[in-house]
Amino acid sequence: MLFDTSVAHCARVYDYWLGGKDNFAADRAAAEQAIRDCPDIVPTARANRDFLARTVRFLTAEAGIRQFLDIGTGIPTENNTHDVAQAVAPDSRVVYVDNDPLVLVHARALLASHPDGATAYEEADLRDPGRILDLAAGLLDFRRPVAVLLLAILHHVDDEDDPYEIVATLMNAVPPGSYLVVSHPASDIGSEAAAKMARNLNEIMAEKITARDHATVARFFDGLELVAPGLVRVSDWRPPAGSNAGFPAAIWAGVARKPS
Repeated sequence: MLFDTSVAHCARVYDYWLGGKDNFAADRAAAEQAIRDCPDIVPTARANRDFLARTVRFLTAEAGIRQFLDIGTGIPTENNTHDVAQAVAPDSRVVYVDNDPLVLVHARALLASHPDGATAYEEADLRDPGRILDLAAGLLDFRRPVAVLLLAILHHVDDEDDPYEIVATLMNAVPPGSYLVVSHPASDIGSEAAAKMARNLNEIMAEKITARDHATVARFFDGLELVAPGLVRVSDWRPPAGSNAGFPAAIWAGVARKPS
């Protein structure tokens, strides 16, 4: 399998920000450029990863979810979805989806399920939700609630590709009692630095970035019931006691339930 390592890829740039080693020179150059443009991007990326762990823990421990569809998985790091879910409920089932074949190589090699549960790894693009659902049906039972995780991925879908219709297609396929988890770069928090970073990354990365404001991100949850505290900065979603909840992470984040 061949990989184009000469062009920066979002998963590998993100891996660099999180302190990972699975990235190449082009990814490191893009990541460093972003840090120069927006120095808060590294703690923001880590805040987003912490949000993943908190939401998956909430979904398993409090909401009773046992099935997860994690789209835009990224390169494996700490607090992977199945690690967190299966620590609470070993029988949890997780389907990881990414469009970078290198991500899937790492996932299959590193992410071992608890024997009571199961994991699967599928290569697909968020812009083809029908294919994602078909692949995920090999492991997930869509007659039972599913948590659909879209963390730091929807900003790679521009308005022309109708990200709202993509999310609606995914949520229409899951039954009541399912959940949607979204985190999305904000255009209205630290907007000048974030906008400069996005412009420069769009010139050098394969995937383009479309940051969105609070009202625009909120539309992804239309028809769903937002869980408290609602759509907030990623660092403000149920932060652990003593954490730096005041950090101005430029990402909107929320969790919502599909009603009956």
